[in-house]
Amino acid sequence: MPNSFFTTNDEWFLPTSHTRGPWSVDHCHAGPPTGLIARALEQVLPDHRLTRLTVNLTRPIPFAGFRIEASVTRAGRIVSLAEARLIDRQDTVCATASSLHMAPQAEQQIPTHAVEKLNPDDAVVGDFPIKRTLHDQPSFRGDGVSVKYPSNQNSEPGPTIAWLRTVPLLEEETPSPFQKICPLADCGNAFSRNAEAAEINFMNPDLTLLLHRDPVGDWLGTNAVSHWQPNGIGMADAELFDSEGCVGRALQTLLLRPAG
Repeated sequence: MPNSFFTTNDEWFLPTSHTRGPWSVDHCHAGPPTGLIARALEQVLPDHRLTRLTVNLTRPIPFAGFRIEASVTRAGRIVSLAEARLIDRQDTVCATASSLHMAPQAEQQIPTHAVEKLNPDDAVVGDFPIKRTLHDQPSFRGDGVSVKYPSNQNSEPGPTIAWLRTVPLLEEETPSPFQKICPLADCGNAFSRNAEAAEINFMNPDLTLLLHRDPVGDWLGTNAVSHWQPNGIGMADAELFDSEGCVGRALQTLLLRPAG
């Protein structure tokens, strides 16, 4: 059993079985590749903190492997911008991304407010919300992902609070806090779905992730709700947190279609 979402071979990232998506044996779940996009963007601006990342998922991300190109588009003293492209073996761009990076400032006396804190030790192990896939191969919901729910929550449809712990992106490499939370950030539509995938498909063509501080710990949390509209457009909105409180937010635009 692999111990990471990816291995590497020169410039190529090769997904393991933990990365396969639920809908096709040939496509990846978008969360782990988003983590690699964050990794590439952090590498081009190492002195700034990645704060906001928007990924446009224009094509399915191939399970056969891909490479990532990243570059700085604005190098500022405090605020910088960058962009990235995820490219398959046929040189087709499958995803594009833009990011905002900020230089950390000296500690200041900044007013804050009390935040609710949850403890993953008080939660109960449960099922990943997507219990069935359209194939019989190991996938993202398998051994590489562990889920816990607070005592008043479960994996049924509706707004949901949950904790997630995953394997690292790459074996023998510790992911940054931003990279580590990316797989969870792309699960808001699954945890907060309004119906099961056998009834309605809820694909997300994008993901925006904003972190105002670095998450800590292996268990990271989501408090997600989905807003579905009859015109087939929706949104998943997830507050992201760790045991110390809120760390940021993840938004997904949703494409809604009857299943079958």
